[in-house]
Amino acid sequence: MAKQFSIPALALSALMATGISTQVLAHGDVTPQGVNTEGLTPLGEEWADTNPYRKPSDDFERAAEIGASAYNQNCARCHGLEGISGGIAPDLRLLTPDFDGDEWYKYRVINGAVRDGKVYMPKMADYLSQEALWAIKTYLDVRHDEME
Repeated sequence: MAKQFSIPALALSALMATGISTQVLAHGDVTPQGVNTEGLTPLGEEWADTNPYRKPSDDFERAAEIGASAYNQNCARCHGLEGISGGIAPDLRLLTPDFDGDEWYKYRVINGAVRDGKVYMPKMADYLSQEALWAIKTYLDVRHDEME
């Protein structure tokens, strides 16, 4: 004979399952994925002030390719696929491909973002190389240009 469950018990079970699944999908402490920057000119330890892989750099095409993959692995979960934000995190396509956009980007990837003691963006430079991060900016520059 099949066991009968009351409607309140079923509702409680469904509510608990939903709560557990949201915990599994929450941002939490996520370690960024490594990025293979083979083929890009090494940049050294000191950070460049502007994107060294921007056009007309010889590294532009390779950096844009690496940046697209690195962005989708490490940034898209918060900033949206192809740089198109869903409204919670900034739309990174809006960063200008110039000193001002690079300055904001560099500051944020080095320092991260913390509000009220909560990490909204990790210090990505602690996990990814300067080459990988400038490759991501190169990809974002391409996305910016596609918007115009």
